[in-house]
Amino acid sequence: MKTPFFKLFIITLAISLVSCKKENNLSEYKFTDKGLVLSCENVNSKLYSEALFSFENDILNFYGKNKPNASLIQAYSQFIRNAVYDRLKFEDIVSPHTVKVFETLKNENNLWDANNSKSHLNYNGALINCISINMQNTDLKTTFNSLIKTNSMSPKLFGTPLMANYRDAIKDKYLATYIAFDLFYAKLFNKDLSKVNTKKPKPEVDFNKVPQ
Repeated sequence: MKTPFFKLFIITLAISLVSCKKENNLSEYKFTDKGLVLSCENVNSKLYSEALFSFENDILNFYGKNKPNASLIQAYSQFIRNAVYDRLKFEDIVSPHTVKVFETLKNENNLWDANNSKSHLNYNGALINCISINMQNTDLKTTFNSLIKTNSMSPKLFGTPLMANYRDAIKDKYLATYIAFDLFYAKLFNKDLSKVNTKKPKPEVDFNKVPQ
């Protein structure tokens, strides 16, 4: 006969397994060939790398739709400026795959902060800590860490120095990850993404394309 303790153990284990499955249920990874861009403890590197590359794919497709020779550098320049000044219609940028990535990101513990009035991103979480340690640009890193330490961090405050250093996002994927999560994914919580899946899938782009 199974004891009450054994039954409780089975129930607890079942709940844990279901929860783990829910936290990372992305059915398709399209950008695994690009590798992992984050190397930190307590960070879901596979999912976050997929999120970054899906974001980059979206902005390059969006800003390159009328400019076939547009580069990722140009896309970052326009995206950051428009994001900082709230000039973006995210529903026009995000792709169906990115919506799926975002739905998975929603279930990531420690990633979001519902009480953060400046951004839904958790500035005290593992991802931001990872970025703060590994950001390459010394001046940006100092500003970033100072804003975090004084609880003054916000997309607008960090956006000003970021606009002047947008090119760094190409070589520094920790900085690029910050841009993707705070200026893009954190903004999707308040957007109507219900019609995004009716769009035709956009072709993947060549991130190594040399601008003309």
